[in-house]
Amino acid sequence: MRWPNNTEVKGFGVNYTVPFAHGYRFAKNSGIDPKKAIENDVYHFSRLGFDLFRVHVWDTEICDTLGNLIENEHLDAFDFLLNELKQKGINSVITPIAFWGNGWPEKDEPTPGFSYKYGKANCLTNPDAIAAQQNYLAQFLDHVNPYTGIAYKNDPSIIAFEVSNEPHHRGDAKEVTEFIKGMLKAMRKTGLQKPIFYNISHAVHLADAYFEAGIQGGTFQWYPTGLTSQKEIPGNLIPNVNKYNIPFDESIQKHHGAKLVYEFDAADVNKSYIYPIIARSFREAGIQIATHFAYDPTFSAHANTEYNTHYMNLAYTPQNALSLMISAEVFHQIPMNQSQGEYPANLEFQNFKISYPNDLAEYNAENKFIYTNHTESKPVNEEKLTTIAGFGNSPLIKYNGTGAYFLDKIEDGIWRLELMPDAILVDNPFGKNSPKKTITVINWKEHEMKIQLENLGDDFSIETINEGNNTEAKVDKTTFGIQPGTYILSKKGVSKNWTINSSWKNIQLNDFFAPKSSVTKPWLKHNQKIEISENSPFKIEVQFVSPKEIEEIQLFIQAGFRRKSISFEAESAYNYSAIIPAELVKAGLLNYTITVKFVDDSSITYPAAEEGLPYDWDFYNTSTYSVRVVPKTFPIHLFDATTDASQLAIQWRPGFKLVPTKEANRSEYQMNIPALFVEDAENLNAAPIYDYSFKHFIIDKIEGRKEDLPSMKSIVFKGRALNNKACKLQIALVLNNGVSYGKTILLNENTNEYNINLSELEMVKTVTLPRPYPSFLPYYFEHNIHNDFDITKVESIQFSIGPEIPENELNDHHGVSIESVRFE
Repeated sequence: MRWPNNTEVKGFGVNYTVPFAHGYRFAKNSGIDPKKAIENDVYHFSRLGFDLFRVHVWDTEICDTLGNLIENEHLDAFDFLLNELKQKGINSVITPIAFWGNGWPEKDEPTPGFSYKYGKANCLTNPDAIAAQQNYLAQFLDHVNPYTGIAYKNDPSIIAFEVSNEPHHRGDAKEVTEFIKGMLKAMRKTGLQKPIFYNISHAVHLADAYFEAGIQGGTFQWYPTGLTSQKEIPGNLIPNVNKYNIPFDESIQKHHGAKLVYEFDAADVNKSYIYPIIARSFREAGIQIATHFAYDPTFSAHANTEYNTHYMNLAYTPQNALSLMISAEVFHQIPMNQSQGEYPANLEFQNFKISYPNDLAEYNAENKFIYTNHTESKPVNEEKLTTIAGFGNSPLIKYNGTGAYFLDKIEDGIWRLELMPDAILVDNPFGKNSPKKTITVINWKEHEMKIQLENLGDDFSIETINEGNNTEAKVDKTTFGIQPGTYILSKKGVSKNWTINSSWKNIQLNDFFAPKSSVTKPWLKHNQKIEISENSPFKIEVQFVSPKEIEEIQLFIQAGFRRKSISFEAESAYNYSAIIPAELVKAGLLNYTITVKFVDDSSITYPAAEEGLPYDWDFYNTSTYSVRVVPKTFPIHLFDATTDASQLAIQWRPGFKLVPTKEANRSEYQMNIPALFVEDAENLNAAPIYDYSFKHFIIDKIEGRKEDLPSMKSIVFKGRALNNKACKLQIALVLNNGVSYGKTILLNENTNEYNINLSELEMVKTVTLPRPYPSFLPYYFEHNIHNDFDITKVESIQFSIGPEIPENELNDHHGVSIESVRFE
């Protein structure tokens, strides 16, 4: 796709769904005006540098069964949204047909449209449903947006249309081509001149059939870490996003097709390092534009109810939002179809830098400096800087809060500072969510900020400009206390040539939006370790936020017949730590409680979460945190089927089950694999890969025993083969750079312990797990690393059935049962 001036169309942004379905209902049920919410969120889109929007329209809410457009509150809100985006210079790609009901995550409501009547499968084959879609598409394109006065088909801000969302065709090629031709004909009859795209990342064996219908390009998606893990996926997930290889790219090139990504996300990954890598992989694959799925409306982001496997919002996930801001720069700065090298060298490409250990993504160019976490990088050219956006500390800005900040040069010696309130994650964002469950709280709190910019000097003034903000910040040698809001920073001696209502780019100087403070009760988060080594100092970390001022946080442990207290030290705005000295860390169970004392003389003790001190005579709740303390020579237990089977990263197959063994409180996880290769309905031309792999992350298992890892000599696997025959199983340890080292063992039908000497491990293929979607993406991780195995860098165990199985047995029935795995 090219603009009329022949330059490449580039764009990056988000999906956003407030006009429809759950988003609209949530707003109305909460007494929130959807249009005001749209206005506020689109403002944040502009601050993040987005220039593209996409949504699959819930056709089922805005048309009848014949496809006649219904002008109702949903269409009106959508029209309003498109106009707001246009005002902020944000283009749109629209998918008029979603096929979905309007319920998720609730039950579907009875809606008037053809999708509700026929369902997706019938919409692809039923003549009446097909006619309704054609009628609807024509009326949709002809619809004149009352806020812009322009029909969708003619609006220059709508740059392309995708016919429908994920049709999943199962018919033969000719039928599919004819179906699409009918849709295109209905759209073109309206006089539409814009490019029309079609989803080609499903049923990819039909790629030629899609293009033969007359489409101008194909749409793609990418969920590189799978979906709905119900928890955050730990570890280095760069192997899952390193390449976006399209095995049928020849078909696209043959038909001169353009490529866009309509949805992507590193689902269940609450980390900021990952998104610019995804963007880089897209550009290497020739993708012109892409939209993340999905941006949470600010009014519901505290609960993350819309799509609980995704979580994105500037106010509530500031680091990830900044990561998308950097990704937008990737799309505009990195040429299409140009390799940025092999892993790990490709973690630094042009002006971009990625660090998994520091959860840091960085864009450091002459005029822009954007970072998602603390960084020591210096700007490449401070004199030419016009934009700084970040989180935490950098050589230019020191800030202890947990909200994003934006510092923009208005003119020489005049800068606009916009500061978001603190976001504090207090619960699992990817679990079973509800409006009644709080995931993240917002706290409006004053923090100290230090800005060291030569263009401002050491003596600059601060003027508060957003409505309702009464902050009077005073600068002391570049340091000042600051609350959320918008401010003008002026170098001493620079004249004032602006007003608070002055326009700047596509906003006004005094624009600001952030959710109100929601800390109405104390929140403590503490991830207790499973097991630690005796006679070693034990660091305990907590996150705590409260509406009341804290006086002290104390740790209470039982030391013999005495209760000993240790004070926590503040490490950042909401994070505290205490260290139990080595002489108190003895073999056994170490039980402790955590007490927060407030300045009003009240206190609360955890894990009981009860008011009072643990030594008060009437403090009756005796619950404690408890951690195993073991000798350094003890094994490190990595997997136990009873407690860990549900945590495996697997591709589920029928017949997988957890079964009790004869021993008390012991179980085995049985995995029967009738076929190593299963034909993929979405990719019938795929070359067979005879492998079934799954993974278990062990970061939490080894965290308290890291010092003991170098003394471990072997992996001990307890389990057996199923189906009354032996089975080969490769067991590999995956390091924090994504490289795997393993060995294949032969399991017999009886439960036994199998000992693998760590010195026998050799580099083996890493499978990208959890498996990405779409399924045509790389199965194995390609890299350019040749290091030796290092047990101190282990993050997970990879199990594979397939390696070293003779070719004549690949199609046989295979199966294993796992009880436990440990280091000795």
